[in-house]
Amino acid sequence: MKTTLMAAALAFAATGAVAAPVQYDLDSSHSQVVFTYEHLGYSTTYGMFSGFEGEIMFDQEDPANSSVEVSMPVRSMLTGWEERFQHFMSDDFFGAEEGDMITFVSTGIEVTGEDTANITGDLTIGDTTQEVVLDATLNQAGTHPMANKEWVGFDATTTVQRSDFGLDKFAPAISDEVQVMISIEAGKAE
Repeated sequence: MKTTLMAAALAFAATGAVAAPVQYDLDSSHSQVVFTYEHLGYSTTYGMFSGFEGEIMFDQEDPANSSVEVSMPVRSMLTGWEERFQHFMSDDFFGAEEGDMITFVSTGIEVTGEDTANITGDLTIGDTTQEVVLDATLNQAGTHPMANKEWVGFDATTTVQRSDFGLDKFAPAISDEVQVMISIEAGKAE
């Protein structure tokens, strides 16, 4: 009897009946990365990246089996002030040219609650890669009412030390610690 059950279980697994992660492509128009830092103790300054690309392999049955990969052009940064943007793109900070990318590739996911997880991954800025942990929340998974296909939405936060990436100009007067807030939507790949 045990042999028959084991054989049936193996056959079930071999047929692909076990759920696997499903690919979702980021909705660039509804995905943002907002960052903040303290400016000389006088104010909190905000910036944003938007319009980036990536994919989520989402396993709703076993979220720890999911993954995420995102890339964004450094020069897509929005600062609200052209002079600040130009300074950030200079050799004082990013030294960014067209085509330079910031990437995040997950390396592991620890489920922490019904709709929460810590997503560990490699963040690469320039020639430097550092491990970061995103504190993530699944906002919703379901059928998008306008796109009429499966859709997911997540929020996440993390804190990075910009000096870890060689972006330490004016630290600590301008905070080395950068708060990062992420909100993304993704639709099931066709």
